[in-house]
Amino acid sequence: MNAGQPFGRRSVLALVGIGGCAFLVLLYALGTGFAGGSGNDGGGHALSRGLTGYAALAALLEADGRAVEVSRDPGALRRPGLVILTPPHDADGDELASTVEARRTIGPTLVIAPKWLGAPVGPAAAGARAGWVTLHGAQPPDWIDAFGEDLTLAIAGVERRPARWSANALTARLPAARSVQALHEPAAKDGSRTMLELVSDQDGRMLAGYLNDDGAYPALDRWSGWDPPDEPDEALFPLVVVAEPDLLDNYGMADRTTALGALALVRAAAGGREVPVILDVTLNGLGRARNLLTLAFTPPFLAATLALLLAALAAAWRAFNRFGPPRAAARPLAYGKTALVENSAGLIRRARRLRLLGAPYAALVTARLARALSLPANAPAEAIDAAQARRGLPGARFSETAAALAAARKPHALVRGAGALHDIEKALT
Repeated sequence: MNAGQPFGRRSVLALVGIGGCAFLVLLYALGTGFAGGSGNDGGGHALSRGLTGYAALAALLEADGRAVEVSRDPGALRRPGLVILTPPHDADGDELASTVEARRTIGPTLVIAPKWLGAPVGPAAAGARAGWVTLHGAQPPDWIDAFGEDLTLAIAGVERRPARWSANALTARLPAARSVQALHEPAAKDGSRTMLELVSDQDGRMLAGYLNDDGAYPALDRWSGWDPPDEPDEALFPLVVVAEPDLLDNYGMADRTTALGALALVRAAAGGREVPVILDVTLNGLGRARNLLTLAFTPPFLAATLALLLAALAAAWRAFNRFGPPRAAARPLAYGKTALVENSAGLIRRARRLRLLGAPYAALVTARLARALSLPANAPAEAIDAAQARRGLPGARFSETAAALAAARKPHALVRGAGALHDIEKALT
């Protein structure tokens, strides 16, 4: 450290490094949701590891090689790919219906209805882990009619224990035989159906199905045995509704066959294609609005952010590798005749009165030559002409050159006249 630098290079580098790391940690926290908590609160969503959560489904889909995203951003609902919605009991049916309707031409949607009423296990419980819940019963939600006026959900036990589900050559047990939630639809006179069955229990009740509309969904139609319309609407994507959440939640995924059935159901909902899967948690109150920090690291703004970071790194590198101490500031007015002449010339230029210099300069040269030739102080210019004639000097006479300089107004004429007087003075002296 020297007098010109109050901080050493290492100290400044450490301060900048610590500040940069803290900034990156903040961005990471905002981008991953760490700043708002892990979300493992025992709820019925993809961040929950309790019985009613769907963290196991997300892990299973990732192990299957799919691109899985647990999204806190409402904008993800407008992206292509399979979106899995896990709305709670008190969800707004109209809002849910509009969200699903907006996705019908964007990508497939899978809606899982809630059933269990649970509460997080307190930290005082022996051996309890974060996210564990205690189940206090089951209750169907009220918003199922958003997908059809005649659709209802009902919870009942099965006639023969244990409870089982079957679908597409798969059969497995349900974890709660007394609380099986099924989708009910009254028989229409014309035989039409709002929902087509995918999964049923041993009593023939529908546990999962998809919306019967003008679209053609080969993977789902093969599963259900339904014949699609002759001229299907190719722009539509399927809507799958799972009435029994134990087919996909952590409670049911403890069974290997149930996990395989859940994987097959998701594959069929995705149309048999390797599309990304988005598990939405915004309907569960875990959404997070975008801010300027996270937006800066989101395309297309990411390119500008990287360019600014590279420019900052280049400026910092240049500052830390500067050669020598800082340059001392120069004096505003230098010493010597040269500085005096330069300052005077600068003052004249700023005044913009060059036309007034000709006559005074001619008089100054005349007086100076008179002293050099030992002539009277007020000798006229003609006396200098006589000195030129006596010495036989060629060229214009001094009096004519001095008169031309005094009459000059343009800068070039002034410089030319002053140069001519200087030549005569040099020849005479």
